[in-house]
Amino acid sequence: MSRLGHRSKTDEPNLNLNERQGLQERDKDVDSKFWTTYDKVSTEYDDDFLERANSDMGIILTFAGLFSAVNSTFIIGMQPNPGETTNILLLHLIRMTANGTNSIPDISDVSSSTGYSSSAVWMQTLAYASLAFSVLAAFGAVLGKQW
Repeated sequence: MSRLGHRSKTDEPNLNLNERQGLQERDKDVDSKFWTTYDKVSTEYDDDFLERANSDMGIILTFAGLFSAVNSTFIIGMQPNPGETTNILLLHLIRMTANGTNSIPDISDVSSSTGYSSSAVWMQTLAYASLAFSVLAAFGAVLGKQW
C-alpha cells in the first residue's frame, strides 16, 4: 500500500478476486456519479444558453422588423413624384385640345428619368443597402429561432 492509503498498481496482483471486483465497482460508481453530475450540469448550461439565444433572436427579429419598416418609409419618401410628370403631360394635352390638333407641343423636356444628384444616389444606395442588411438579419433570426 502507498503512504496515502490507496492501493498502487504493484499491489493489485496481490489482491484476491473479490477485492478486485470491489475496486472495479467503486471505480464504476465514481465514474457513474461523475457522468451523472456532468450530464445534469451540462443540460442546465445548455438549456440556459438556448433560452438566452432564443430571447436574443426575438429581440433581433423585432428590431430588424421595426428598422425595415422605418427604412422603407424613408425610401418611399426619397422617390421622385410621378405626379409631376403626369401633370406636365396633361397640360400638354390640354394645350393641344385648346389650340387644335395642328399644334404639336415639344415634350422633349419631359423625360421619364429625372436627373439625380450624386448625393441623392448615394443616399438611396445606402438606404437600400441598409434595408437589405436588415432583412438579412431578420432572415437569420428566423432561421436561428427555428433551429
